[in-house]
Amino acid sequence: MSKKDEKSEQFDEFVKINKWDGTAVKHALDDAVKNALFATRPHLKEQFGLINTRLILCTLAVGVAVMAHGWDFTHPFPESKPVLMFCVVGYFALMGVLTLHTTFREKGTFAVATEKMPNGERRLWEASSDMKKYDDKYTLVLSIKDAKSLKETSSVKSCANFIDANGIVLDNHIANEVNRLYNTLSIEKKDK
Repeated sequence: MSKKDEKSEQFDEFVKINKWDGTAVKHALDDAVKNALFATRPHLKEQFGLINTRLILCTLAVGVAVMAHGWDFTHPFPESKPVLMFCVVGYFALMGVLTLHTTFREKGTFAVATEKMPNGERRLWEASSDMKKYDDKYTLVLSIKDAKSLKETSSVKSCANFIDANGIVLDNHIANEVNRLYNTLSIEKKDK
């Protein structure tokens, strides 16, 4: 099989999900938005800062738990009590910081990209979404941040606009919506 056949086979692949599972629908739509955002825009480079921060916080928390376990193994309980107390407090503090990070900084952000402008300026694009439990409304927010300002635009549509009756994600409908939001922000930036 040639590489051209493999590529056409990839694009012919459809994503089918259980349309009654809200979490699966949201994640499938997020993946489709991310693919639509990066597929036709090679000038956007994905940035992994938010994910890396979450990963570092989780790694530190696991490290503290492993340290507590190892210390308790080498120094049985009465002797390891102060170290265990420190590790328990440290673990819960790290989990608190992780919760604050995911709640207030990430806020449903699933794609972050940087764009280098011809004048050397960098712009940061973020895509985030929200879909309430037992609700069919999918809220997509696309924002752009540069040194001077922050602009965002959003779209609230039923997930039925993006998924057919068989549970297949309609990538072309998602791509059209992402392109509409992207063009709205790009035109606003060019006007100024």
